[in-house]
Amino acid sequence: MEDYYAHIKDSHLRKRKFTSSLMIFLCIIAALAAVLPLVYIFFYTTAAGASALNIDFFTELPKPVGETGGGMANAIAGTLTLVGLGSIIGIPVGIMAGIYINEYSGNITANAIKFVTDVLAGVPSIIIGIFAYGVLVIPMQRFSALAGGFALGILMIPTITRITEEMLKLVPQTLREASLALGIPRWKTTVLIVLKTASGGIITGILLAIARAAGETAPLLFTSFGNNYWAESLDGPMASIPVQIFNYAISPYEEWHRKAWAGAFVLITLIFIISLAVRFVTRKKYG
Repeated sequence: MEDYYAHIKDSHLRKRKFTSSLMIFLCIIAALAAVLPLVYIFFYTTAAGASALNIDFFTELPKPVGETGGGMANAIAGTLTLVGLGSIIGIPVGIMAGIYINEYSGNITANAIKFVTDVLAGVPSIIIGIFAYGVLVIPMQRFSALAGGFALGILMIPTITRITEEMLKLVPQTLREASLALGIPRWKTTVLIVLKTASGGIITGILLAIARAAGETAPLLFTSFGNNYWAESLDGPMASIPVQIFNYAISPYEEWHRKAWAGAFVLITLIFIISLAVRFVTRKKYG
């Protein structure tokens, strides 16, 4: 009888080990399936675009058709400017909306904001571009960097809002109660304690929003449009890397195709470096 129960126990143990090993194997396969496309895109873009990079690419303006050389200096500066303008709009609005949704959950207004944010997150970026076109471009009667920054800011809001909300949910309620028990006003508790505690995750959310905005093309075609020269002001057309890549990619010229790959490589590398830098800083500070 003891041998029988020992055999049953060993059988169940082997079954659990097999199931555990199978699940670990499937998790590894799923992780590889998620990572491999990103690795493939990065290395393929590097192989196709790195050969077209030189000093002129970062310092000179685009050359006309038939002329060799030139670069995307205006597009690189334009992308940084447009993302900066979008961040001025998207980051404060997204963080404040996330704070309101979390701290006043159950409120009708908070539920409405959450619903609108969810809907906005699923709206195609080209629709945002058309909206910005109607709100700013048509009244101003010209394309402009301001309109492009406005469109990118709207695109950033849903990501920042939802991640801010989720990060604030992870802050223990006892931390809020302890602060309020000491007589600290609720707004100070939220800003100085709750928000600071969740700042590492919120920064990551901001980074994700910036990464999405930096790679958008459709909204900029309706707003900042593009420019082969240096932008003279924010209320005029401005070049950007995604739009420049689009224009080069659809052209029939091999030289422009090479520059499109180089621009894609620069854009991916820029996002990659920012991601590493922010993660390193937040890990050092909050890890």
